[in-house]
Amino acid sequence: MSDVSQNSTVSEVSIHMTGKSSCPEGEGSFGGKGDSPQGPRLPAAVPYIVGNEAAERFSYYGMKAILMVYMTKVLGMADAEASGWGHLFQAGVYLFPIFGALLADLYWGKYKTIFYLSILYCFGHVVLALPGGIWGGNLKIPLCIGLFLIALGAGGIKSCVSAIVGDQFTAQNKSLLEKVYGWFYLSINVGSLCSMLLIPFLYESYGPEVAFGVPAIFMALATFIFWKGRSKYIILPPSGANFLRELKTPAGYRAVLKISLVFVFLVVVWAIYDQTGYRWVAQGEKMNPYLFSGMHWLPPSILELKILPAQMQAINPFLILVLVPLFSYVIYPFINRYYRFTIVKKIACGLWLIALSALLPVWFEMKIQQGVEINIAWQFLAYFLLTAAEVMVSVTSLEFAYTQAPPSMKSLIMGVYLLTFALGNLLVAAVNGLCEVYQEANFLAGISYYWFFFILGVLNALLFLFVAAKYQEKTYLQDDKLE
Repeated sequence: MSDVSQNSTVSEVSIHMTGKSSCPEGEGSFGGKGDSPQGPRLPAAVPYIVGNEAAERFSYYGMKAILMVYMTKVLGMADAEASGWGHLFQAGVYLFPIFGALLADLYWGKYKTIFYLSILYCFGHVVLALPGGIWGGNLKIPLCIGLFLIALGAGGIKSCVSAIVGDQFTAQNKSLLEKVYGWFYLSINVGSLCSMLLIPFLYESYGPEVAFGVPAIFMALATFIFWKGRSKYIILPPSGANFLRELKTPAGYRAVLKISLVFVFLVVVWAIYDQTGYRWVAQGEKMNPYLFSGMHWLPPSILELKILPAQMQAINPFLILVLVPLFSYVIYPFINRYYRFTIVKKIACGLWLIALSALLPVWFEMKIQQGVEINIAWQFLAYFLLTAAEVMVSVTSLEFAYTQAPPSMKSLIMGVYLLTFALGNLLVAAVNGLCEVYQEANFLAGISYYWFFFILGVLNALLFLFVAAKYQEKTYLQDDKLE
């Protein structure tokens, strides 16, 4: 992200969105070679990729926002069982990027991989939206089928979409890369914010068929937007055997091992982060949903204002829209005047913030167990710390995963990065599984569950300090050579 103001970023996007491609279909354009008098030009494909990402994220997060409530209220699952299902699903979402990356790098290329798997993704949403009577009352069947197809589609395209953004840049306009990844991340959160507010409301008002059906429509829209921009993309052919050759070189496997050493520490980050859709929602169900209860001097219309626990998740994307520009244009430039704030150092700070965000649910659970009524608005503070951590870890890691990866391994390294999400969710699923198996022994029951993840977060942040002190960054763009 750049030091210029957000308004100038919007101006650049609006100028270059209208640029026409002179390249044949499938080859794309940079909107002109070299630097224009106004500076480097934004690639013509960027608006299509960003629009696709916003619609796809709407579909995914809208479905995910109601998943815990659907499994507990309609399917009758206990919190631990539903949380286990949810984290296994998310583990699949972040395991399949490796599959998608290998398809892209070895056979299909990024464009075909994204397009074909997006179609499967659409079918997954449709299965969840079908009326329950079609399945003879056994709703776990469509749940399994739908979540598998969504995991395959959403996961399979993840590493490719992030990497195809970077493919649109060369040394001539690489100064815009950080800014565009910021816009890419903002599009994710615009889509998720809107869906997390709307879809729980649709679920409460019209039931699961409508609430799951709207994300299906948006995923179809995302696929259409991506297809519509097909003539604008810079499409790099799959690396094929060259990918395997470079992976076997000393420089290749050193790069993969070096990057993976940083990524290992992200597993705990996502183990804490992804509990917002499950355990944090379940904890919110025990809180007072009326935001202004006790403030009797306010009008009745204000006192009756409440927020559903599933809707609290919308705080995260809302804060992203505020904090990404704040960090990019204010906080980071200010720090860099006095101290070189590298990517790895940003991640180190983010690890401490994610650990602090895990401490607040400990306090919430303590009050709940004591019988003290606690307002759900307190969750805002936990979301603020968690979102600040996300800005310093996740936004930064997208750029890190692309720039630190050798040219032929961009999708693979992005897949390895997304694998950390899978491992984080598998960790939580395993912990929830043990909670079910040893329920009678009260294994990590109640407040001890939240203490476990807070302590894990602190230990993770401490160990990463040694890596941050030694890591030396090396940037590769698509027209660079592996040394």
